[in-house]
Amino acid sequence: MMSDLNVRVLGKAGRITLQRPKALNAMTYEMCLAIEKTLIDWKCDPKVELIIIDAQGDRAFCSGGDISDLYEAGLKRNYGYGQKFWDDEYRLNALIANYPKPYIAFMQGFTMGGGVGISCHGSHRIVCESSQIAMPECSIGLVPDVGGSFLLSQVPGNLGYYLGLTGTQLNAADAIFAGFADYYIPKEEWLTVTEFLEQSGDLSVLQKSSKNPGESHLAANKDFFDKAFKFRNLSRVVKFLSNSESHLAQLALNKIEKNCPLAMTYTIEMISRLSPRSKIEDALDLEYRFTSRAQEFGSFQEGIRAAIIDKDRKPNWQFEIDAVPKEIINEFFKPA
Repeated sequence: MMSDLNVRVLGKAGRITLQRPKALNAMTYEMCLAIEKTLIDWKCDPKVELIIIDAQGDRAFCSGGDISDLYEAGLKRNYGYGQKFWDDEYRLNALIANYPKPYIAFMQGFTMGGGVGISCHGSHRIVCESSQIAMPECSIGLVPDVGGSFLLSQVPGNLGYYLGLTGTQLNAADAIFAGFADYYIPKEEWLTVTEFLEQSGDLSVLQKSSKNPGESHLAANKDFFDKAFKFRNLSRVVKFLSNSESHLAQLALNKIEKNCPLAMTYTIEMISRLSPRSKIEDALDLEYRFTSRAQEFGSFQEGIRAAIIDKDRKPNWQFEIDAVPKEIINEFFKPA
């Protein structure tokens, strides 16, 4: 198996460990395909009773997809590369969400974007004192994807819109409240827990090892976020925040004003089209309608240039917050 991944069977557990700590375990296209193949092989393997996915290093479980190749392909107008990348990645996300065996993810440090897609759809999701989970795609001209819109649509009240538009990071308590994680287990106990799972296959160790993560900022301020993000119109959200004297409003507004208006407008409509009865496949379909067109017709290339390539943090977005044409959004929502 490639050096970026360590795949093995230990006792009753199929183990997948991301091994790119210097790159914050960013997931390459090759890693995506390798994880998918491994999971397919293990589905019918009687020796593998459960899956454990984790990562080397303390700073990140997975900071997202490695988008440098996507950017280079976009410069060459090779939009087919990105379309195939997202199609294959979303297939992996659906596989994890529907996996027939327990899928246990240990998420330390940053878990963002593509990292959410290979962890937060699992059946058992573990966070610790350093965990920071986010879907910051709107900051680079994309929308919350890898099934992230499905997770956001299930968050209580209007908090999913807040998280999707701002890309706010969730600590352990917030992640559990929002439904992105299940158990808070201190990092120092993870080795003992994983070894027990390998030997016994007994999932009850997760609940027994779980501790109180503390107060959730999201839960404590849910009423404000519900009011601020009740509008299904980006301009009205911004107007409410601008007129509010709350420090929470200013923090949210500062993030929104930096993000891509086209992506945020689509995100609002995308989340609103999903419901508690929706499946992850419904969300992935809506996400792909945008991401498959984002390089050629959207602001993805400009977002990556400003954030990753030139690092000037000054993207020149196509539209202003109050001027995203409805017909453009309708075009993006057409089946890809």
